[in-house]
Amino acid sequence: MKEFLIETFAHHRTLIVFLHILSAVVWVGGMIAIRFAAHQSLAMIIDPKVRLERAAHTLKRLFTLVTPFVLILIVTAVMMAVGLGFRAAAMDANGHVIDEYAMSIYNTIHIKEAIWLIMSINLGAMMFRRRKAELALNEGNLEEAKNALMLIAKYMVPVNIALGLTAIFIGVVLRNAY
Repeated sequence: MKEFLIETFAHHRTLIVFLHILSAVVWVGGMIAIRFAAHQSLAMIIDPKVRLERAAHTLKRLFTLVTPFVLILIVTAVMMAVGLGFRAAAMDANGHVIDEYAMSIYNTIHIKEAIWLIMSINLGAMMFRRRKAELALNEGNLEEAKNALMLIAKYMVPVNIALGLTAIFIGVVLRNAY
């Protein structure tokens, strides 16, 4: 499998890096647009039921859009991490560090991967809460729907935006490191 990833990356490097960056841009950019544009617009709707329904629908559309990009991001991250040989540059076959600088880069890659993983888990939790809000709306329970959606808007999306921007910055640092 490792050889396959190395060979695939060697032959499709530009496409893989492009898809990785595009996926990050769509995911993080989508959250920024939802939080700072759509959220503000939805807040202007007077009828609370309509506002909550529109918010739940808007989030559903966002999550449907970004899910394939999240998967592409994860796949391309693995392809780049293996394909660029960061581990081989940092450690020997026995796991001993052979180059401190390469090891710091290798560790930074793991930090970036952990950030995307946390974001993915948070995305799953947002999808669950959005579905819960939708079910509450269908039952006419506006308060439960509001509470589920408010947590997404106030905390979960902003956390993912901050983490995503951090991961993108780390990606730029890594790109300049080798």
